[in-house]
Amino acid sequence: MFDVAVIGAGMAGLSCAQRLRQAGYSVAVVEKSRGAGGRVATRRVQGTRADHGARYLEPQGDAVQGLIEVLVDRHILKLWTDSVWEFRQGKLSAIPNSCYVAPAGMNAVGKYLAEGLEIWFGRRVQAISTTDNQMWHLSLEVTDDNLQRPQELIAKAVVVAIPAPQALIFLDEKIGLSPDFTDKLRSVEYDPCISVMAGYPPSKQHDLSNLNPQWKSVSFSDNSDLAWVGLDSSKRLDPQQPVFVVHSSANFAERHLESIDLPTVGQELLDRTSGYLIPWLKEPEWLQVHRWRYAFCRNPLPVSCLAAEGTLPLVCAGDLCGEGQIEGALRSGLAAAIWVNSQLQNLQLDSSLNW
Repeated sequence: MFDVAVIGAGMAGLSCAQRLRQAGYSVAVVEKSRGAGGRVATRRVQGTRADHGARYLEPQGDAVQGLIEVLVDRHILKLWTDSVWEFRQGKLSAIPNSCYVAPAGMNAVGKYLAEGLEIWFGRRVQAISTTDNQMWHLSLEVTDDNLQRPQELIAKAVVVAIPAPQALIFLDEKIGLSPDFTDKLRSVEYDPCISVMAGYPPSKQHDLSNLNPQWKSVSFSDNSDLAWVGLDSSKRLDPQQPVFVVHSSANFAERHLESIDLPTVGQELLDRTSGYLIPWLKEPEWLQVHRWRYAFCRNPLPVSCLAAEGTLPLVCAGDLCGEGQIEGALRSGLAAAIWVNSQLQNLQLDSSLNW
């Protein structure tokens, strides 16, 4: 039995769990995937790493700025570029912007925030119910081969830090939630994104050094298919070959989200990209594709976290609340921790944005 169960090991879940753990609560984090960080994600591929989720950290607000400072000081993050490029109406233009990346992969951010936490990876919440002695009971589905962890969890309070559509699978009126609470969750919408990781022959590195203008990050603000292209290998300390990551637009992702032939979808994105930036981008040595069904919250709720009333302590947090994006997720996780603390023992809890 735990004081708090946190569902989801993304930025909101981790920031919430850390604050509660540091205050003295027993906390278990349940995560369906194999690693921490949520959409701040990195994939090992072809002997290297590629960031197929969050592109970089930028000083969006005090929460992310504080995290950047700590991670730079610990040599987890480094400044990647001080300008990003935008492709608009056939032209590239530079926009000043400080972008920080992790040479070991952006999931190093999640690993840092997860330090000291008890996280049950490979577990998806199937259902939530209440016990006779007024506790939450979580039924868990095993999503990998690790059978060492139990398939149920008992806790006094629950923090739900996953996208609203996933939360609604097990959050409903049957467990005492009000229709107003679930209606608010149902109102939250997300834009999808398809991410392509592609590697190229080492001989192409020479072409990149002669690019004019030089760029590492290009956004497409008015393109029906493309949203962003990044030279991912430039984040690494010793890149062995050029690696690019391409993010689709929401419209493109919606058209191809259910495709069973993702390599062909990825190749289509590379074909589009090559027509705008570098012709040989359509000829990768290898490519991998990942679809993010809930990449960006389109209409966050105007609250820092969404607490349920009239039931045992339960609160939703994440980029579905407040400002959205990573800044909103970190702040929402902290707000959820403060609320849970108020419902339990009111221990001394660090409510600052220090990491």
